Amino acid sequence: MPDGRRPSDDRSAIVIVTRFAPSPTGPLHLGHAYSALTIQSLAGDGRVHLRIEDADSARSRPEYAAQIVEDLTWLGFAWAGEPENQSDNRVAHDAALHALGERGLTYPCSCTRRDIIEAGAAIGRMGMVYPGTCRGRPLSDECAGDAIRLDLRRALAEIGPLPAFAEFGPLNAGTHRLDVSDLVAGMGDPVLRRRESGDIAYDLACTHDDAAIGVTHVIRGEDLWHNTALHVLIQTVMGWPVPSYFHHALVRDGNGRRLAKVDRSKAIARYREEGLNAGDLRALLPPLPISRWAT
Repeated sequence: MPDGRRPSDDRSAIVIVTRFAPSPTGPLHLGHAYSALTIQSLAGDGRVHLRIEDADSARSRPEYAAQIVEDLTWLGFAWAGEPENQSDNRVAHDAALHALGERGLTYPCSCTRRDIIEAGAAIGRMGMVYPGTCRGRPLSDECAGDAIRLDLRRALAEIGPLPAFAEFGPLNAGTHRLDVSDLVAGMGDPVLRRRESGDIAYDLACTHDDAAIGVTHVIRGEDLWHNTALHVLIQTVMGWPVPSYFHHALVRDGNGRRLAKVDRSKAIARYREEGLNAGDLRALLPPLPISRWAT
């Protein structure tokens, strides 16, 4: 829960390392453009990485990854070094998952979505709350196609005093501390490796990759706000640094709905085909947010 304190306005000693991390599961739309430009603006003279989050093997497409690079270059978004592919880190992701298993913090799960619904799962902050049907199964009992879940209660018991994290976004600015009851009731035991595909789940892959490149500030849309407590928990359990967070508002259509790939929101490439230049597209976006980072 936030403690009501406001961030400092002094950013003189800050060296920001951050990233823009789109998934190549469809073309970029105005919401992505807004997020990329917000990251570039808030990073100032810091280092911005471009990470293509292609760990979802079923939905990621190389043609979308290429389109992301092309659209961002056209938009004027600048990043350091070469674009990074999350899938290149699979060995390291597997090692992180194995390390959690060695500590007794994970277990295999054969439950399908239907199984979870039929078990009467509650709805929490991140969707259905897993009721713990397979909790207690040893990893030696793992079968092909099983998911791997984090035993949330064991993880919380292991880390000791619950950590705090700083949020600088416009909706939840302040210092927040993890809450045991809220985490357990809000998400249950999260999946760290997906069923059948064996893909490492976003929450573990993302936090690992942020730590690997030394991210100090995570800047992303407010739709990911509810993932933050889990990310801070994973970072703490793994001994990775906890960055500062900034969750910006989402770009919405005329009916107030957020733009999303699943809704086939109009792609940046389509605006380009219609003859708009980067300045024209920027004029379609809301004003970029302003933040003062704490030292």
